[in-house]
Amino acid sequence: MSVAKPIQLSQHSAEDPSVSPAAARRLIRAGIHTSHTAGMALGRLQGNLAILPKDLALEFAIFCHRNPKPCPVVAMTAPGDPMLPDMGDDVDIRTDAPSYNVYRDGELSETVSDISALWQDDYVGFVLGCSFSFEDALMKAGIGLRHIETGATVPMYATNIPCRPVGAFTGNTVCSMRPMKPSDALKAIEITSRFKAAHGAPLHIGDPSAIGIKDVMAPDWGDAVEIREGEIPVFWACGVTPQLVLQNARPPICITHTPGAMLIGDGLSDAVSMRWSA
Repeated sequence: MSVAKPIQLSQHSAEDPSVSPAAARRLIRAGIHTSHTAGMALGRLQGNLAILPKDLALEFAIFCHRNPKPCPVVAMTAPGDPMLPDMGDDVDIRTDAPSYNVYRDGELSETVSDISALWQDDYVGFVLGCSFSFEDALMKAGIGLRHIETGATVPMYATNIPCRPVGAFTGNTVCSMRPMKPSDALKAIEITSRFKAAHGAPLHIGDPSAIGIKDVMAPDWGDAVEIREGEIPVFWACGVTPQLVLQNARPPICITHTPGAMLIGDGLSDAVSMRWSA
């Protein structure tokens, strides 16, 4: 099994958008940064996490293959090896996300900042593309992102959009939302459609009730953000989807990132092609 290298702390703040991915990971690994990663290491790939025993990994990989919008796989660990060379140099899935949710038999058991003590020799880790990866491109196009402007976690919602089931893995899609002017929403569609490894173009624009959201100001995860006059909500598929799917499957144990707290890779966000496609 690979062993992570000792860390050296950067003088930069993890929240500084210009901080390097490696420096951000060092601050996260040291427990200095434990919150959301939106706006960090802008232009770099960020990923959602799903970690589960080897005997369930193949079925979960097939589920991701059949549901590439919410679950685009960009990297996997070898069984029992926590290192992720496809994400960059010295990337350790046990320590390099700000916080982790641990589920036992489908129920949230604990939230921790390091899963080294929980890691097992049969674990397989998945990194799934995240919409945070395209936010730099949106901002460079002049599209404001309110959750970044206000220091909030992007709002996320359970929807009525079904995933294609595979064995025990079944459930509906989770979406993240960003309010925009209609003209900006059109630009966002064009920009994000090329980020296939980060959920691609929006799944829905406009009326939240059409996708089963009763109150857009009461997100299931993250923080509510203001939708101003003349703006519309724009919804993207979200990598929190596997958390609901894993809860439905009720494995004895599985581990995910906490919503909004991603693993940051070294690769450029618009240079990553999907490893799995429908």
